[in-house]
Amino acid sequence: AVVLCAYLERGSVDLRDRAVIELGAGTGLLGIVATLLGARVTVTDRAAALALLESNVRANLPPELQPRAAVKELTWGKDLGNFPPGAFDFILGSDIVYLEETFADLLQTLEHLCAERTVILLSCRIRYERDLNFLKMLRGRFSVHEVHYDPSKDVHIYKAQRGGCKDEI
Repeated sequence: AVVLCAYLERGSVDLRDRAVIELGAGTGLLGIVATLLGARVTVTDRAAALALLESNVRANLPPELQPRAAVKELTWGKDLGNFPPGAFDFILGSDIVYLEETFADLLQTLEHLCAERTVILLSCRIRYERDLNFLKMLRGRFSVHEVHYDPSKDVHIYKAQRGGCKDEI
């Protein structure tokens, strides 16, 4: 999350007044930074993480920015009806590619949330063959490019977009 936050803080993308969703937020650092950079952010995770996530978002955002950050439950591949398809300009995720059994659900969630204009930014370490398998699966559905690599932390940032899918809003 720290590497992707630094990437965003450098102004690599303009988040001002953009609709952003963070997947698998954990502590919420990435969503908090995106909110501070001017985005309207939906910070998501599974039910078990929501209390800590909500607490961190409230503790780390000034009161005037708190309405720009909503904490919502999202289990990949489920709950998708609670999120309008294609409603987000950016989808952010840090260190969410690690459980192979979640890959298909994560891809289904990304496809549901994506419009043609949506930019997906994922930061991760490539630790195992399964991580490369996820990137291969992602490339099967999206146009994917590495946009940054931090050698000190061994973290890659990938940008993915639909690139020509037809069923758009």
